[in-house]
Parts: sequence; C-alpha cells; structure tokens
Amino acid sequence: MTDGITETKECQLKDPMDLFHSGQVVKICAPMVRYSKLAFRTLVRKYSCDLCYTPMIVAADFVRSAKARDSEFTTNKGDHPLIVQFAAKEAQILCDAARIICPFADGIDLNCGCPQRWAMSEGYGACLINKPELVKDMVRHVRSQIDNPKFSVSIKIRIHEDLKRTVDLCQKAEAAGVSWITVHGRSIEERHQPVHYDAIKIIKQSMSIPIVANGDIKSLKDAENVHHLTEADGIMVARGLLANPAMFAGYEETPFQCIQDWVDIALEHGTPFTCFHHHLMYMMERITSKQEKKVFNVLSSTSAVLDYLNDHYGL
Repeated sequence: MTDGITETKECQLKDPMDLFHSGQVVKICAPMVRYSKLAFRTLVRKYSCDLCYTPMIVAADFVRSAKARDSEFTTNKGDHPLIVQFAAKEAQILCDAARIICPFADGIDLNCGCPQRWAMSEGYGACLINKPELVKDMVRHVRSQIDNPKFSVSIKIRIHEDLKRTVDLCQKAEAAGVSWITVHGRSIEERHQPVHYDAIKIIKQSMSIPIVANGDIKSLKDAENVHHLTEADGIMVARGLLANPAMFAGYEETPFQCIQDWVDIALEHGTPFTCFHHHLMYMMERITSKQEKKVFNVLSSTSAVLDYLNDHYGL
C-alpha cells in the first residue's frame, strides 16, 4: 500500500457513532466522483465538517488489484472520522474490501443510490434498493466478519415511488445491524425535481437508528431547515460543499481564506492540475463575473492559476 496508507497505522481511529450521539446535527461531506479525495476532505474538515466520505470505489477492483487500492484510496492521520464508500453486489466481496480498509478507516458505506447507467447495468448503486434481501445479507456479512465493534457499516439509498418499499428496505437493513442510513430524497428517475423531504421524515420516524438527509442543501441555513423538516440526525452535502467548502462554518459564499487554504493543501498533496483547477472553478463560481470566468476557466497550468489568483485577489 502507499505511504498515504501506511502512515495511518499509528492513527487513532474514531467511532463515527459518537458523532450521532453528540446531540448535534452531524455535518457530512458526501461521496463525490473525482472530488471527495483526501485534499478536499482536508479542506472541508477545517471548516466544521464532522464526517467525510471517499468517492465511490468498486469493491471488486479494490480487492483484486493493489494498483486500484493505491490509486483509489489515500488517507492520513488527520483524515478521521472517515467512511469509505463501496459499490458492491456480492456480500463476500464487500467483506473482503471492508477487511482491507478496516485498519485505515472508521467505517464503510454501501452505495445503493448511484443512478448512473453504467453502475445500474453492472448491478451496483441504485438498483440495490430493489433487492432488500441482498442489502440485508451484505450488511449482516460485514457485521459478522469485522471484529471491531466501532467500525460502522452504513448504506446510502434513494427512495421508491412507493415509500412503503423504502421503509421495508430500511427496516431490513436495521435488523441486519446497519449503523445509519443516508437517504437521498429522490427516486432513481428524478434528477433535478424537488427533494421529497417529507419522505425522509417518514423514514426517520419508522427507524430507531440515525438517518442522514441528502439532496439540494446549499447553505448552513438550508441544512438547518432540512433538519427541522426531516428530523434527520445528520445532513450530507455534495454540490453545496463544492461551491462553498466553508458552508458548514456558516459562510454564505467561499471566503478568500478558504481559497488560499485550498491552494496550500492542494499543492502540498500534489493534487493533479485538472482537479485543483476544477475545485477552484466551483469555489469561485459565485464570486467571479462572466468575463473573469471566461479567462480563469481556460487557464491550463498551476503556475497560470497561481499568477491569476495573485494578480486578481492578492492570494
């Protein structure tokens, strides 16, 4: 495994469930393809994010290939509590992946919510919400094979048109020992339609484990509103944090200090240019004019970006 992983050996793993017992709403950075990697997790943790997820990793590849493990997963001592999200469709493969990751992370999450065609056609992601027995089996297997009781096993789901089916799925997962469930309040077909926060509330009221609400949360005020609407124990944010990584700390838009922090962290971590640049494009979306975007978004090297930030913002 990479240095990134080995240096974690001395790290103090945390019990993510402690967050849910704190009496505060847990603020969570969602699993995002390409984006929720170590450098970005480091940034949002500086701004009041309590819990971070890795991007989704295909468990079968992770188990099979050391190269996949090294490219897909890096962490360090400060990167906790950390949940590794896996795409899986077989209980034993998920267990094997969980076993490999167990010394370096605080829990795993099974992706039952990704609506992308490739994932669904492979039997991963959101199609699992229609296979409650399989989900139950996967959760139970990991629970029985990982001997660390503090290691969490969670799932992230979308909702069914018929909410009774979603409640049934959640209750089966709870019976199998799932730690908490994140509910994205849309069905598989829905993309930009309003989020069904009322559905999340019904699920919350049907369960005795923590429920995390996800979908269209763009500010701390939104997070507070969604908490009131759903009674959820945690709030998970994806695009809202991309646009403003300081959102959970109460900033309305990305503060310049946060942009400076991103530059420092990204350079220190050796973040690839495309990723470094894309994050800045998201962060500066609300604070730059159309004209500035035209110039900034086509810059093609780290030094050009640093010069631009220096010339325009004194960073």
